[in-house]
Amino acid sequence: MTALSGSHTVGFSQCTNFRAHIYNDANIDPSFAALRRRACPAAAPNGDTNLAPLDVQTQNLFDNAYYGNLLVRRGLLHSDQVLFNGGSQDALVRQYAANPALFAADFAKAMVKMGNIGQPSDGEVRCDCRFINDS
Repeated sequence: MTALSGSHTVGFSQCTNFRAHIYNDANIDPSFAALRRRACPAAAPNGDTNLAPLDVQTQNLFDNAYYGNLLVRRGLLHSDQVLFNGGSQDALVRQYAANPALFAADFAKAMVKMGNIGQPSDGEVRCDCRFINDS
């Protein structure tokens, strides 16, 4: 899962997904939180759809910069920053931050493994994970 989370090195997230992290969590760099608060007001639904890059350094490049962000407490999502927060994944995050080839190899293996997971007969692959597909 730590390798797959590296996909957050590209793309953006809506304010509604990271608001609680930038306003309530302690495991975030204060200057980074202040930067993100400028476009994400505390009171929902104001700014809910405003976007911020998942990777503040290289949001349009697939690389290992995401892990470097975590080392300095600049993970945009709570679920990202918990990967480097004094827990069991800290060492792996440090390795991925220091070794882009290791991250790339582990990411590829994890994607193949995830791709081999079968879909249950009573399930569906959702176009938007928050909603059931229209029939």
